Amino acid sequence: MTKKYFYNYLFIGVFALMTSLSVAQVSSSTVPSNKATVVKAIEGLSIYPNPVQANGKITIETKTNESKEVELYNVMGKKILSTQLTTKEFVLPSTVTAGIYIIKIKENNASATRKLIVK
Repeated sequence: MTKKYFYNYLFIGVFALMTSLSVAQVSSSTVPSNKATVVKAIEGLSIYPNPVQANGKITIETKTNESKEVELYNVMGKKILSTQLTTKEFVLPSTVTAGIYIIKIKENNASATRKLIVK
């Protein structure tokens, strides 16, 4: 009978110890840092057509229409391509096949991320 209680108390003790350790790790990792990063959104951003055909042309317009840095990522987060865009039109290369992608656009100090569907 005493063996039965011993293992119960041992289990409860180990569980309490592990819980307190994981709480300590979470509370120490959620301490806010003094470094604040503010990312401005791109004003008047429009990307069309979406969905786009493979090897198709995408038009990227903003309020200022300055040069942009365009990056394309797959859904796993791997960068597929990166290019500098000086016009409004962007032609997808043949390496971009049908699927869902994330397009990241940077213009001056502002950036935006959108979902892009390629048919």
